[in-house]
Amino acid sequence: QVQLVESGGDSVQAGGSLRLSCAGSKYTSSTYCMAWFRQAPGRKREGVARISTDGTPQYADFVKGRFTISQDNAKNTLYLQMNSLKPEDTAMYYCAARRSSPLCGYWDSYNYWGQGTQVTVSS
Repeated sequence: QVQLVESGGDSVQAGGSLRLSCAGSKYTSSTYCMAWFRQAPGRKREGVARISTDGTPQYADFVKGRFTISQDNAKNTLYLQMNSLKPEDTAMYYCAARRSSPLCGYWDSYNYWGQGTQVTVSS
């Protein structure tokens, strides 16, 4: 069973930065696609960024140019560097994974989830 544990969430002011981490176990990161999602109160969960096994990243339009997804395969750790944070970025952020396949390009195909880490951005 794939296990994912997020960390790094915090409260920051608008314009600030945070780096989220997701430590994975019981899988080989080079064979799994990874992604970050978020869910704000009263809103649906939405995909933020994903990275394929060859390291190709993709971003939701609302974070392009501000967030960067990366991974360290040796450490089985996924990262999300978040810069120029806005109050609307406030949400619970989740790490997710799925075994590598063409379905990696579909946000709703991810089937392993962490417990989430809270990011709060104040104006």
